[in-house]
Amino acid sequence: MGSPFQQQREKVENNFLNGKRVAVTGACGTVGTELVRQLLEGRQRPAEVVALDNNESALFFLEQRFLAHDNVHFFLADIRDRDKLCRKFKNIDIVFHVAAYKHVILCERSPFEAVQTNINGVQNVIYAACENKVEKVIFTSSDKAVNPTSVMGTSKLMGERLMTAANSNVQGGGPIFASTRFGNVLGSRGSVIPIFHEQIKKGGPVTLTDPEMTRFIMSIQEAVRLVIDSAMIARGGEVFVTKMPVIRIEDLAEVMIEELAPRYGHDPTAIEIVMIGAKPGEKMYEELMSVEETRRAVELPRYFAVLPAFRGIYRRIRYDYPDVVSETVENPYVSSNEPPLNREELGRFLKANKLLGSLESGQEHPDRRFWPGER
Repeated sequence: MGSPFQQQREKVENNFLNGKRVAVTGACGTVGTELVRQLLEGRQRPAEVVALDNNESALFFLEQRFLAHDNVHFFLADIRDRDKLCRKFKNIDIVFHVAAYKHVILCERSPFEAVQTNINGVQNVIYAACENKVEKVIFTSSDKAVNPTSVMGTSKLMGERLMTAANSNVQGGGPIFASTRFGNVLGSRGSVIPIFHEQIKKGGPVTLTDPEMTRFIMSIQEAVRLVIDSAMIARGGEVFVTKMPVIRIEDLAEVMIEELAPRYGHDPTAIEIVMIGAKPGEKMYEELMSVEETRRAVELPRYFAVLPAFRGIYRRIRYDYPDVVSETVENPYVSSNEPPLNREELGRFLKANKLLGSLESGQEHPDRRFWPGER
């Protein structure tokens, strides 16, 4: 049953968004789509969900998927359009800002576009939220924002800093701004699982960057649930770092070969793994919290909360989280420092999160990633 405090906390969690009006930018992306689904079909009962995206076709099909729900509305909108955001955030209580450019190489090739969307777009969201006195704005960030080595990572770091600065400068009853940062969402579009799946389906070879490469992982369902939960506990200006299991990429390839090869009539031992080397800007490990950030972080059951280096100018903020595990954090949160799942544990994780299912019909995924200069 749990203690009375735990029961009360669970009740608050279950009811946090009840009766709220919620806006989701980037509603057609992997995270955005699952976020809309959980808001409509999960434990929360928002009064209205406003789903925004600039992808016309994807938005049309997303609307068809949720026709049975009368509390959701879908609109074409681009986060580069400040005036449109101001209109769509009217009477909104909570904003989940998910829209972004996320592909590292495309952002390297078109850095101005990355700035326009990932930096200026964040500023537009902040402006529209302040104009409409939204209650909370949650920005979804990335592990690549920590010690960034790419345009995409740098732009996401700037997005985090803009959110923290907005929270520091807001006056009166303005919004609470916070960010949530997590690593690889397995099974999302462009991620390694559908690439490995296609390679195994064709009988190999499976291309591996480096056998020692490690990554934080989580399912899309878990990622979105924690984004929603972070909105509940945010006090203002924090970056919530989600606790995640770690895997070795080589183990992922071998587990997938073992599980999937027989399905397509192949002998697992006959599928070759080819090492192709890490690509420019690609890290051997993932960082979710830097050494500098540990000095101002606290540990919670599901997160580390990195508190802002510069606190609110116009309001005093109490970071009084429930269930604090530790007021101090000694070590940076880096995948190479954490024990990885063994192959049995990894296999259970993939099966439990339905990541070994059939590829969607009519939506073939490429069986490799091309990089500049390779073709």
